[in-house]
Amino acid sequence: MPGTKEIRVKIKSVQNTRKITKAMEMVAASKMRKAQERMRHARPYGEKIRNVAANISHANPEYRHPFLVPRDSVKRVGLIVITTDKGLCGAMNTNLLRVVLQQYKTWQTEGEEIDLCCIGNKGLGFMQRLGANIVSNAIQIGDRPQMEKLIGTIKVMLDGYAKDRFDRLMIAYTRFVNTMKQEPVIEQLLPLSGERMGSPETVWDYIYEPEAKLVLEQVLRRYIEAIIFQAVAENMASEQSARMVAMKAASDNARDLIDDLTLIYNKNRQAGITKELSEIVGGAAAV
Repeated sequence: MPGTKEIRVKIKSVQNTRKITKAMEMVAASKMRKAQERMRHARPYGEKIRNVAANISHANPEYRHPFLVPRDSVKRVGLIVITTDKGLCGAMNTNLLRVVLQQYKTWQTEGEEIDLCCIGNKGLGFMQRLGANIVSNAIQIGDRPQMEKLIGTIKVMLDGYAKDRFDRLMIAYTRFVNTMKQEPVIEQLLPLSGERMGSPETVWDYIYEPEAKLVLEQVLRRYIEAIIFQAVAENMASEQSARMVAMKAASDNARDLIDDLTLIYNKNRQAGITKELSEIVGGAAAV
């Protein structure tokens, strides 16, 4: 059994750790509220750009944008993986990367090649260790999603699809459900499906300036960028929620450990006192 000094040092160490985890829990709770607000504020724009894209794509049947045309066969897949830059957020990244790895191996079994875009340091490091073909990445994007930090990375993938470098574009991220639940998802970005865009209630004829091709090119690219931006915002909200829950669990575990160590310390100290008293009594009796 360790001595009282070692136990006292251990208790002090755990107390210091609990102070850190408690502070991180409070910081994550504050950031979580802000991240949820930003995520909800981004939704109206995403909904409006989706309606605009759906209307003009249905209104001009004589021109079909490449983003709307399904490919006959899929030989190469582009995948955007969104993870966090920092750790200490529980199993959030692990759950997402497990789903991505399973899908990655399935595509390889089917003979499809994969080009990867990694947003977030954790996903980038994992894919580099896996030996995957990473064509673009964005790391250290901070606590607020900013389009200027993502636009270059996104453009590489959209241009790759437009130039037939791959036949399908997917996105993997952690969807925010509520504070206690975040779920990893893999969704198809391109080609755009009718389920994602929806069908407008009424179809209008438009006059395009300068031409339908340029208008659709701009609107559909903005639409895809809005989807990716929303996914990044959802992932950030999930990150802060998962970190708050993980730090709360760590603080609770540290408190329980301190209670157990304190009990052991008191028993050890009481045993030492009893031993000393026995020695004094035994010495007095011998005299």
